Amino acid sequence: MTTVDELEWFVALAETEHMTQAAQRLSLAQPTLSRALGRLERRVGAPLFDRVNRRLRLNPYGEIMLEHARRGLAELAAAEERIAALRDPGRGTVRLAFLHSIAAGLMPEVLRAHRAESPGVTFELTQAVGHEIVEQVRAGRVDLGLTAPRPDDDAIAWTDLHRERLCLAVPAGHRLAGRDRVALGEAGDEPFVTLREPIGFRRLTDELCARAGFAPRIAFEGTEIGTLEGFVAAGLGVAIVPEPRPHRAEPGVSHLRLTDGAAHRMIGLAWLRDRPRPPVVARFAEFVVARFRDDGPAGPPATLGP
Repeated sequence: MTTVDELEWFVALAETEHMTQAAQRLSLAQPTLSRALGRLERRVGAPLFDRVNRRLRLNPYGEIMLEHARRGLAELAAAEERIAALRDPGRGTVRLAFLHSIAAGLMPEVLRAHRAESPGVTFELTQAVGHEIVEQVRAGRVDLGLTAPRPDDDAIAWTDLHRERLCLAVPAGHRLAGRDRVALGEAGDEPFVTLREPIGFRRLTDELCARAGFAPRIAFEGTEIGTLEGFVAAGLGVAIVPEPRPHRAEPGVSHLRLTDGAAHRMIGLAWLRDRPRPPVVARFAEFVVARFRDDGPAGPPATLGP
């Protein structure tokens, strides 16, 4: 089998067409280089140089070998660079999937803060609903998922990040619009706009309504929380939604904090438990956990094992 050293030595010989000059360039003894060339020629079954007056002239066999040797060495160098980048926590790419509902608030804040610390890291970002994010993590299409609810899958590791309050969104002129808080049961006769099954937030909506003693009367089913709030503003019904972040409330919608003790969801970080994470991914995960912990602990200290 041809070694990397032999390919590098052959390229030097092909470029100088002189045994002594190539040996000097490579800091090798000339007999060592001569023997290596002989082994390579025996391996390929053809002479790679014509010997003319103690000089070497690359022949057609050698031209073919030179083309492939250069290509092989370039591919090897590229692989080494990619591996080095992957092992460097300050460089490389993180493949991250996240919920539609955090795209306009939490995600830009997290990415902006991380970029300030690690400008050499790039991201491949995917927006999806919770069950799709879990499937992408399980299939290895993404490294990490910011999602809710916690996956019911032993193959997926998880740490709590952010406890998000839920509220009732009503049209601005609604009978409840002037209140700060409301018990969900007070909206039991209202039409609801909700997310579709099997989206996790839809299941949470149904569970909260059941705890309040009613089954929601569905007026519309969508795929994004922003769409629900738009339809609430249009007067199509009310909706259970995450409490809006400051200055991000939908115009024409009043958000009433729900008094129900279970009216919250936990957003967390998910990854494939048995898959080793490159240093750049592990460091980003640690950054995310630390950032949410600084904003206020969501629960028990997170464990970010392999």
